[in-house]
Amino acid sequence: MTLPKHIAIIMDGNGRWAQLKRRPRTYGHIKGTRVAKKIITACSRKGIKNLTLYAFSTENWFRPQTEVSFLMKLLRRYLKRETENLVKENIRFSVIGDLTRVPGDVYQAIEQAREATAQCTGLNLVFALSYGSRQEITLAVREIAERVAKGEISADDIDEAMISTSLSTYPTPDPDLIVRTSGEQRLSNFLMWQAAYSEFYFTEVLWPNFTESHLDEALSAFSVRQRRYGKVSVNDNSIDKNNLEKLPN
Repeated sequence: MTLPKHIAIIMDGNGRWAQLKRRPRTYGHIKGTRVAKKIITACSRKGIKNLTLYAFSTENWFRPQTEVSFLMKLLRRYLKRETENLVKENIRFSVIGDLTRVPGDVYQAIEQAREATAQCTGLNLVFALSYGSRQEITLAVREIAERVAKGEISADDIDEAMISTSLSTYPTPDPDLIVRTSGEQRLSNFLMWQAAYSEFYFTEVLWPNFTESHLDEALSAFSVRQRRYGKVSVNDNSIDKNNLEKLPN
């Protein structure tokens, strides 16, 4: 089975799962964190090279302050408890997003996890935290514009490769597969530039119910897809050159 080099997951449905259980939303976030740990380990052991998890968007800051504070504390606790396990599993940890907005103790936990796993050579695990794709692209364009203003480059030098290398995800390759749980079918400001040729897998399963078996289903679906990047398959014989001669002038 052909595995994607990079999987990105929009972990959606914690709140709805909790509501179905008649529990507070925080209960869903706790369960979702446990599921994330299992999926991270599964991806690592399956040989996936890159995994990006949409942990907290720029829009999530507009949620009730009590929920935001809980999520930040949950993230800090996860990092403090799991950093040793990440090292054990040879998983390198990093973050993309606007970290100027996260509490100081959370930022410290992030930096400690980064430093502790910096030499790991297995799975590259990325948390998209306080992240928004529009904001990321805007910042990249601004930085390129500043280089033009300083005379370091000309406008003619700007191409897709320059924009890609100016994004916070560089040098992680673009995601081959983007998975979204809970039945929603949108990107929600996540990796919009990088997703240009990604395969999408949507599932009705709420994130707290997502298991390694569901991950395997997503990987199986990916393995049978033909990624042509706008081209045609080498085995596609549907174009008959003789028909071109029949076209009117």
